[in-house]
Amino acid sequence: MGLTLGALLLAAWATRTAYASCAHGTFLSPRAEDGTVEVGKFGYTGTIGPLNWAALDSPANGACATGTRQSPIDMVDGVFELLQGSDVELTVNDMPEGAEFENLGTTVEVITQGGSLKVGDKQFELQQFHFHLPSEHLDNGTSQAMEMHMVFQSEAQEIAVIGTYINIADTSAAAPSKRSRVFGRQEAKPPATGAVAATTLLETIFSVVDKIAVPGTKTTTPPLVMSEVVDVLKANAFQIYSGSLTTPPCSEGVSWHVSTARLGITPATFVKARDVIGFNARFPQNKPGEPNLLMVSALGSAAAAVAAIAGAGAGAAA
Repeated sequence: MGLTLGALLLAAWATRTAYASCAHGTFLSPRAEDGTVEVGKFGYTGTIGPLNWAALDSPANGACATGTRQSPIDMVDGVFELLQGSDVELTVNDMPEGAEFENLGTTVEVITQGGSLKVGDKQFELQQFHFHLPSEHLDNGTSQAMEMHMVFQSEAQEIAVIGTYINIADTSAAAPSKRSRVFGRQEAKPPATGAVAATTLLETIFSVVDKIAVPGTKTTTPPLVMSEVVDVLKANAFQIYSGSLTTPPCSEGVSWHVSTARLGITPATFVKARDVIGFNARFPQNKPGEPNLLMVSALGSAAAAVAAIAGAGAGAAA
């Protein structure tokens, strides 16, 4: 087992690879100074997928295989604390001239033009928001159509992320769902099967997603009015926990705020986004504080191999 796991953790490329990730635009993965869009060198399937992220850049990505507070997770009772949106100071500037919208190869990302998140005495500045398909976090065991991640950074280089589920909109729904009353888990948000209306912001952004179908390209969105989403987030609640980036280098200490709100996207727009984004969700990790699933898997595989060898030896001796 030791050799197998060691090979996974010590395999490395000769030079440090640039990653386009949830931390893109932050101190962990700053943007290129010349304005070019850096395409990620990791992926979500095969040898560049999550099972092998730790080996793509060792030891930088070691937490992907050894960390014990990894994200995403299944949002079930006992793994998070509930914080009402009214207790959070959240602002995001409108972008009347539109915003840069780029294809990182691993996701599509909107570069924001100002915004902040203040929780308690900590303030974070909004860097960008991007999308995963399907959702990375599970809602009590259930995957959602998509998930939006708004990435914030503090002066102390701490990272906070707001995660918001995106469902397929009921085209007959005339308005967003009403404010939730947060008295407990079951009333914190509408059921996953509840109807949601299309979110204007998402429809606006993805109206031009076909213009960045090729990784490494960028365009400018139409004008973006952020208040719709901000109002929805503040009218609901956040499920908060300490986790990690969901992409390499899987750094821990990330303050996650998974919203109980639901955004919506029409079926046609979802197909349009899907055809560009593809599949880009890391598999759910263990509960915070529990052993890394890759470590558990390595130990289990080693034990099974030893048992198989012992069984074969006993059979030959007989």
